[in-house]
Amino acid sequence: MQNPFFIKKNNVKINEILTNLNLSKQKKNYVIKDIKDLDSANINDITFFHSIKYLDSLKKTKCKLLITNKKFALFIPKKINVIYVQNILLSVSKITALFYPEALSDNFDSGVRDPNKKKYPGIKFGKNVLLGKNVRIGKKCSIGHNTIIEKNVKIGENCNIGSNVIIKNTIIGKNTNILDGAILGKKGFGFFPEKLKNIRYPHVGMVIVGNNVEIGCNNTIDRGSLTNTIIGDGTFLDNQVHIAHNVKIGKNCIITGQVGFAGSSTIGDRVMIGGQSGISGHITIGDNVQIGGGSGVIKNISSNSKVMGYPAKNIRNFLKENKLND
Repeated sequence: MQNPFFIKKNNVKINEILTNLNLSKQKKNYVIKDIKDLDSANINDITFFHSIKYLDSLKKTKCKLLITNKKFALFIPKKINVIYVQNILLSVSKITALFYPEALSDNFDSGVRDPNKKKYPGIKFGKNVLLGKNVRIGKKCSIGHNTIIEKNVKIGENCNIGSNVIIKNTIIGKNTNILDGAILGKKGFGFFPEKLKNIRYPHVGMVIVGNNVEIGCNNTIDRGSLTNTIIGDGTFLDNQVHIAHNVKIGKNCIITGQVGFAGSSTIGDRVMIGGQSGISGHITIGDNVQIGGGSGVIKNISSNSKVMGYPAKNIRNFLKENKLND
């Protein structure tokens, strides 16, 4: 899906990238189309490999140019040209800023205006609603008081958006409810600590919300860094849920209050998660998984499992151990 929120700089060449990384230029100064993750990168893009967790994606990638560290040299297929760096993610951050120089800014949309109700017939607007340019709102929607929808956002038919909601960098499907105080599409918590300062990471992804979704009060859903943050069809989120950048949540999940998802975690379909649970980053939870309240999930969970505790383990083992400790 084409991203309407961030404009890519044209004609970034390989020597511009190498210079930015304080590396030597090469004779053939060819154009690089974009920077993407391993799964979505194509032959003319540049990508990166920073963890063995993504070895399967590395083997399948179509990309021919890759940033990595020499400690991963043995894993790189011979067909791929490699740029070796000390700090992979910091280098990716610098290159992303080359392609998307505006992405580091997360300022408010200064172009928002009162809605032109002739342009949106049949839409119910509360008081003090502000809309950005090129906002598309489907039929039979309602937008609550003091809500701000920034430029290029798309909302499907029959959606109810509550009061005091902020939506940016987001595409929303049909029949979806977003309750009061939710914030969708802000930049993620991406940065790299150095001795003198923290360096922010550009976030050029979107939030994509499916059909028949419910997003509770005061939810915060960050946009993706290079990929998108996705909430699948039919999924319900309770109040005060936080979803970090690049998280993928499947269909018909039930996420109860105060659950937090760290970046790049992947959740299957029909997953149920109890309140105040925490999901670590870069892990995968299968389909039909049930996670008890207050759990801490720090590793992958296979489909059809029931887990609880910290670290989360098979719920029978958890209950047995706690009974022994009584």
